[in-house]
Amino acid sequence: MTSTQVVSRTPESVGGDDAPRRLRAAKGIGDRIFRGQLTAAGVAVLAIMAAVGLFLLLRASQALRVRGFAFLTTAQWQPDVHNFGIAAVLTGTVLIAAVAVCFALPLAVGTALFISEIAPHRVRRTLVAMVDLMAAVPSVVYGLWGLFFFQGHVIGLSRWLSTWFHWVPFLRVDGVEPGEPLSSASVYTASTFIAGIVVAMMVAPIMCSVMREVFAQAPAGEREGAYALGSTRWGMIRSVVLPYGLGGVIGGTMLGLGRALGETIAVYLIISPVFQIQPHILQTGSNSVSSLIALHYGDSSDFGMSALMAAGLALFLLTLVVNFTASTIVARSRSGSLSEG
Repeated sequence: MTSTQVVSRTPESVGGDDAPRRLRAAKGIGDRIFRGQLTAAGVAVLAIMAAVGLFLLLRASQALRVRGFAFLTTAQWQPDVHNFGIAAVLTGTVLIAAVAVCFALPLAVGTALFISEIAPHRVRRTLVAMVDLMAAVPSVVYGLWGLFFFQGHVIGLSRWLSTWFHWVPFLRVDGVEPGEPLSSASVYTASTFIAGIVVAMMVAPIMCSVMREVFAQAPAGEREGAYALGSTRWGMIRSVVLPYGLGGVIGGTMLGLGRALGETIAVYLIISPVFQIQPHILQTGSNSVSSLIALHYGDSSDFGMSALMAAGLALFLLTLVVNFTASTIVARSRSGSLSEG
């Protein structure tokens, strides 16, 4: 059903023809139904998110009343004696997610640019399907792959990094002398570094899909203009596609970061849980909020369950902050703008 434009004069427009006029669109029944469905869907999403937050807050209130602000600064987890906090697991969560983004971002950007700008049309659809299938692989499969296959092959890289870059604080491994050939490989297993790379393999397809869609929408006029001015393909990508897709890069990165912050099974299978702040990403031992909940959910008392809900609430709020920050940055970027001229 088509909409008709109805022009109505405002009181200020009576005095002259040059006065501004207010335009109104007469909405048909189809427009009203569609608008109502969109409004209901948006309200439902917000209501569900608010309900989740309220549920976590109510279940966590008992633990939060006991610990207060110390819940954020304590690196122990002994809820039965009221000595617990998420300082250690929150640090591990952020470090694992940071390692994942550092590996996934260049991989996702490069893959998205290759698919949208360089790959032949006859293989582009196959590459898109392969990337989308990677995003559909269950996280437990990635965890098992990382535990039984990948971990043994990345120990050499961990040893090399700790040998040549031990002067970087977070790349140092306690108890191991740089270049010591007889050091045990076990000090490099089940680390933040290994868990972060496995999580990077999980979030890279999601990031790539978002970036690929944005890169493909770069204005054809600006692409042709760049070529007409003598630009190479890389010059066109650098001056047109990447600036246009900046919002997609940021949005995809933040989406992957949110996924990495909440990853549970893969991290739980790989890391060796320790309840202390562990800033050395190459060293064995780490933890995360989600793996903490998975580890203690089955054997927690009522108060311990309240403490776990408080940890989940902290992770929920952290994810919201990341997503809202991404939305703000994307809204200020150029992605989605029309071609100039």
